[in-house]
Amino acid sequence: MSLDADAMREAARLLSSARNVSVLSGAGISVESGLPTFRGAEGLWRNVRAQDLATPEAFERDPSLVWDWYRLRRERMGAVAPNAAHLGLARLEPRFEAFSVVTQNIDGLHQKAGSRRVIELHGNIWRVRCFTHPAHRFGEAETNALEASAQGEKVPRCPCGGALRPDVVWFGEPLDPENLEAAVRAVRHATVLLVVGTSSVVYPAAALPGMARDAGAVVVEINPEETPLSGEAHLVLRGAAGVVLPELERLIDGETT
Repeated sequence: MSLDADAMREAARLLSSARNVSVLSGAGISVESGLPTFRGAEGLWRNVRAQDLATPEAFERDPSLVWDWYRLRRERMGAVAPNAAHLGLARLEPRFEAFSVVTQNIDGLHQKAGSRRVIELHGNIWRVRCFTHPAHRFGEAETNALEASAQGEKVPRCPCGGALRPDVVWFGEPLDPENLEAAVRAVRHATVLLVVGTSSVVYPAAALPGMARDAGAVVVEINPEETPLSGEAHLVLRGAAGVVLPELERLIDGETT
């Protein structure tokens, strides 16, 4: 798929003059690293639908089964690396006075690429929290230590004795209000919002581009496929993020030299 040269130049011009840029990323950006989408290759496992495993009720019924599935997902996520899109966003960050990545992904690839300001709407698969006391949350290093001390048990335990679960948002659960508030604040303060690799159908994340637009931001969609946002975005860059973002970076360098 060839890129629209005029649209690319316009996006580079907008970014060159922007002071505050936010990014909303979805599963499509990580597909380019080789990760299947949630409803793709991982959609059916041991004859159980993924949607039926990612729920509090499933964890209550069979926490070992849920952990088996999440360990498989971790194994797959740990085997891939940030791609050109993740790396391109990380390189763009220092160019602006303010830069935030709001992601729907749980894989941590933005941080691995070097992005510093990442708001994870749906949590992070490499962290855990207590099922009994949700306020008991543990970072990645603490998670590794807790799981190492589980001594072969399939379900790791919180120091309080409760079962630990992946620190991700499951079906039927609300988003963390602090993360959602931070995401809303980031897009409302943005001069330009880049919407990268998201289907724009999962709410409340799908509402963020409209909030940004209403606050005066220019919304730029980067996606190889048309989405419900395509008709609402100010500019659409039709292509894979791993191709579009490095080319944008090159064009921005041309604008600023």
